[in-house]
Amino acid sequence: MGARRFLDITAEVCPMTFVRTKLMIEAMASGEEAEVRLNAGEPLRNVPRAVIDSGHAVLSLAPESGDAQGIHRLVLRKR
Repeated sequence: MGARRFLDITAEVCPMTFVRTKLMIEAMASGEEAEVRLNAGEPLRNVPRAVIDSGHAVLSLAPESGDAQGIHRLVLRKR
């Protein structure tokens, strides 16, 4: 089963990257999965850590095109 929700935060800057992610997570049901598209750099360092610190699971995190400095895809599951 693929991610049921999708959020593209590539146009956002911190701290709005996690604010938008947090709002999406709050609207999700427990156990639901989502995919977040984010930039390398500060969003890549902060968003996955904040998801985990909030008690949710990061299921995968990988570069979209194999470029570690480009856009990444994060799949998470709400606790």
